[in-house]
Amino acid sequence: MHAPCLPCSCIDEQIWRIGECVGYNALLSHNVLLSMFQKLITGAALVASLFVPALAFASSCPDHYAEGRAPEIRNPKLAVSTRELCYGVFGIMHSGVTRTPLWSAENLRAENVESAQGLKRDNSFHPEPRLPRGQRAELDDYARSGYDRGHMAPNGDMPDRRTQRESFTLANMVPQDGDHNRHIWAPIEGAVRKMAKKEGQLYVITGPAYLGSNLRNIGNVLVPTHLYKVVYSPRQKAAAAWFTENRANAQIQVIPVAELERIVGIEFLPSLSRQQKERMLALPKIRQPKPKNRFS
Repeated sequence: MHAPCLPCSCIDEQIWRIGECVGYNALLSHNVLLSMFQKLITGAALVASLFVPALAFASSCPDHYAEGRAPEIRNPKLAVSTRELCYGVFGIMHSGVTRTPLWSAENLRAENVESAQGLKRDNSFHPEPRLPRGQRAELDDYARSGYDRGHMAPNGDMPDRRTQRESFTLANMVPQDGDHNRHIWAPIEGAVRKMAKKEGQLYVITGPAYLGSNLRNIGNVLVPTHLYKVVYSPRQKAAAAWFTENRANAQIQVIPVAELERIVGIEFLPSLSRQQKERMLALPKIRQPKPKNRFS
């Protein structure tokens, strides 16, 4: 049961109750929300580097995770107002503060990728009915914002109509730069599907990062500064991650999972040893379009 909300004037003194106020105080301003979340994530990488015990939980959809173990949040303040959502072929840890997923996870199998190829996209974007209105994104948040509704678990991975529609929940979306979505992120998603066909099975964890102090919002939804995609091959027992800024012409980095965990403050693959996380899975090189010359 949630404790009653504090007046906004109490927020600085009672930072640990931020999530409750964000979720249940409809009068909270967008600027206050941004300020609070910046306080929440300040030092997340430092917390991770100090090896603070992770916040573990028993997932209700363990099939989506390597050895049935969901990611564990290293920075306890990131766990405020979170809620697990399970779907047919993916699972989400949703944040009621950012109104986005902290991550979306898939057990991506070759047969699902094959089935998905024959489906026509239906664009059935919708708010998530299982979330409280005060913690979820709405279609109006994205309208005329200049940002795409960017899938974390991709529509192109969904093997049937039911799971495809599930992927269009706004709980699976983040505000994404449109050029980034089409010219950087879509090729990464396509490369993962090709890998899944070759490997037979991959565990994939995708999500946003909110780094720095200049965060923005569209409506009630926070805009991530970066996006990541973790890929683990159970056949090779190795993993790696793509990490990129959420902007046009961003450079694509391929980094060890252990490094990403330090940056974001979440232990993505708790079933793996530190040595396994440092061992790099060979990820396909993504061809990036040349930056456009605005004077051409």
